[in-house]
Amino acid sequence: MSLLSNNGLRPDIPEGEGEWDRFKNLLDDQNEWPAHYTFKFIVPASNVEDVKAVFGGHPVRVRSSSKGTYKSVTAQVQVASSAEVVSVYKEASSIEGVIAL
Repeated sequence: MSLLSNNGLRPDIPEGEGEWDRFKNLLDDQNEWPAHYTFKFIVPASNVEDVKAVFGGHPVRVRSSSKGTYKSVTAQVQVASSAEVVSVYKEASSIEGVIAL
C-alpha cells in the first residue's frame, strides 16, 4: 500500500499528524536505524529528473514503461532515521504525478 498518491498525502491533515506519523511509527517498528532504505516511485517520464534530484548524488535506477510514458525510479539510500525517510517521501510527493510504491 502506498501512502502517496499523484497528489501527495491528504493536505487537510496538519503537519506531524495522521498518516505521516503512522508511517513513521511503522518504519520505526520494522527497521533499526541507520539502515539502507529502498525508495521506489512511478513517475511521468517528463518528471524523472525532478525525482532523481531528490536523491542528490545517490545512484538511481530508472526503467521505462512499455510505452515510455512512465518510468520507475528506484534508489537505495543509507538513512539515519524514519524522519529522513518521511522527508524524502514528502519531497517526492510535491512533484506532479509521482506515485510511491
